[in-house]
Amino acid sequence: MTTPKFAQIKQFIVDNIRSGAWLENQRVASENELAEQFSVSRMTARRALSELTEAGILTRSQGLGTFVASFKSQSSLLEIKNIADEVKARNGNYSCTVLVLESISAVAPIAIALGVEVDSVVYRSVLVHNENEQPLQVEERFVNPALATSYLQQDFTALTPHEYLSSVAPLTEARHTVEAIMPNSEMCQWLNLYHEEPCLQVIRRTWSSSGIVSFARLVSPGSKYRLGGHLTFKK
Repeated sequence: MTTPKFAQIKQFIVDNIRSGAWLENQRVASENELAEQFSVSRMTARRALSELTEAGILTRSQGLGTFVASFKSQSSLLEIKNIADEVKARNGNYSCTVLVLESISAVAPIAIALGVEVDSVVYRSVLVHNENEQPLQVEERFVNPALATSYLQQDFTALTPHEYLSSVAPLTEARHTVEAIMPNSEMCQWLNLYHEEPCLQVIRRTWSSSGIVSFARLVSPGSKYRLGGHLTFKK
């Protein structure tokens, strides 16, 4: 079976990052350059770059180009909170719907994000967090089994992945990417959206003292969720 061209481009980029040929924050080939190199349309090249950006492997800057994302942890203005606690703090009724809980073979972007070998087994969960029985956030999470061996045995209607992971692999560092997206039809169904509306997407990688614990994608309707932060400046 022939590998699709966009997948070949993704693998080419990932291989260069894994080998160290392309370093963190280094500019990668443009859509035009990749289209010419692989004899494909710009749309195909754009798909490859977009999917790797969504996975947190690349970052894109308007007018500047696409760059290798920094895989080192960095401080963030976003405090990592347990969504169940957030809902309860608003006097809301929290519940969770578990859509997927499985083990999968890690494709290259997920393997890089978790710091594991390509095709090694990782855990995946897809949950819908609800407030007052209305979908608030979809959480798709990939977990390093070495640091959370019993992840698939947890009842996530009783505790959140954040609560479980914090107990077995206390979080020490995190990296976030935040952007506005338009949800696809599947996401609209999960979030009970009758028409497409902009959503807030947070890509989050978390570390414990033993290594990378998880890589998560959190998607919330723009009309129902917001992020805030507090800055303190030293004199």
